[in-house]
Amino acid sequence: MWSGSSLSDLPITPVEPGFQSFLESAPDAVVVIDAHGKIVLVNALTERMFGYSRAEMLGQPVEILIPDRLRSRHEVHRNGYFKDMRTRPMGLGQPLAGKRKDGREFMVEISLSPLSSPHGPLVTSIIRDVSKRMEAEAKFRGLLESAPDGIVVVDSSGNIVIVNTQAERMFGYSREELLGKPIEILVPRRYEQSHVAQRDAYINAPRTRPMGAGRALMGRKKDGTEIPVEISLSPLETESGTLITSIIRDITEHRTAEERIKASLREKEVLLREIHHRVKNNLQVTSSLLKLQSSYIQDAVSKEMFSESQNRIRSMALVHEKLYQSTDLSRINMSDYAESLALLLMRSFGVSTDQIQLKVSRSDVLLTIETAIPCGLILNELVSNSLKHAFDNAAGGVIEVSVDKHTEREVALTVADNGKGLPADLDLEKAETLGMRLVRTLAEQLDGRIEIGRQSGTRITVIFPQPEKSAHEQAAHPHR
Repeated sequence: MWSGSSLSDLPITPVEPGFQSFLESAPDAVVVIDAHGKIVLVNALTERMFGYSRAEMLGQPVEILIPDRLRSRHEVHRNGYFKDMRTRPMGLGQPLAGKRKDGREFMVEISLSPLSSPHGPLVTSIIRDVSKRMEAEAKFRGLLESAPDGIVVVDSSGNIVIVNTQAERMFGYSREELLGKPIEILVPRRYEQSHVAQRDAYINAPRTRPMGAGRALMGRKKDGTEIPVEISLSPLETESGTLITSIIRDITEHRTAEERIKASLREKEVLLREIHHRVKNNLQVTSSLLKLQSSYIQDAVSKEMFSESQNRIRSMALVHEKLYQSTDLSRINMSDYAESLALLLMRSFGVSTDQIQLKVSRSDVLLTIETAIPCGLILNELVSNSLKHAFDNAAGGVIEVSVDKHTEREVALTVADNGKGLPADLDLEKAETLGMRLVRTLAEQLDGRIEIGRQSGTRITVIFPQPEKSAHEQAAHPHR
């Protein structure tokens, strides 16, 4: 049973049947020594771990398995243990060093337990090679300390078991002050009770929660001050049970910068509204001056030209008025605009909705000021033409206006009436009236085309590409 040695050389009698088989099935190295520190029993794992054969170890001082620099101190500890023999569990105290036959050292954990024999007391040492684990832990600690964020790991009871230096700096506690304490030490007092319930619920159903998910959170420093934080959570399964890793980011600077940006945007929004308001007012003043000037004109043609110029200026002023009133200062709802402009023109021409029915198709087409102003001028000319020329007798007249999607990437602006229609010999592409020249020029400016229908009145449609969003609009309205 004592492979590699003679039973007569050993200070004890043969072991009970099956004990050697038990040792060989153990997951760790097993070394049994007597009161003199001599090795009396080893298993195969000991041979593999230390590189000695069984014959080379049996009967030798256990110190052959210990680095030379530690041997004298180990003998003192060994003698002390035999005076007060008790079980010492694995992992108690600091890791120890072992030495292989080739002189290489490695880290071990050892559990000790006393064993009685007819020849005196023995000590069973169960030895575990923890060098790989120690390397992994060193790498883990290195990762913890190199992380830019605070890291706090808690056990299933919510007690802190690991923190890194960043967490110490962030909250103002030393590591010793945090280890073993409930995680609520870092939570504002008014949230402590609710946090306990949330923490227990998470531990019962752990899942990875990325940074920034959920609402804004607050942390509490040692001095009681609170800081805004973002936290990611992830469960970690270990031999000791489930641990929860919290990565904590102090977003005080980010929050401050965000508030500054919001304040700046609010200031710019106020300024932009004021600009739209002033431009609208200035255009209205210009329109009023033209009206005042036209009162001194006796020639009917010149007077009409002044009136048409007034309407064009009003169409531009209305764009700024709509933007000033809108919650979105970058774009204008063209259906609302078209209806307001058409009603404004009807009042200008002295036509009521009882005389001519106005139908405006509702849509959600939104255009920037760069596109809305030429569209407004086109609408002004087309609606004005219908009001001036389409109806000999206004009764029963209908004007239809729409700004809607034509295709996925095109917009169609249409003005139609049920009036007498265009003269058969009139070619709008060659018409030299100022109004139609404006329509053609503005359509070209929009990269659009003009389509004309002459059935049951007149229908003129300007089709142009939907303007692409600017980088600013894409950031402000990513899902539109």
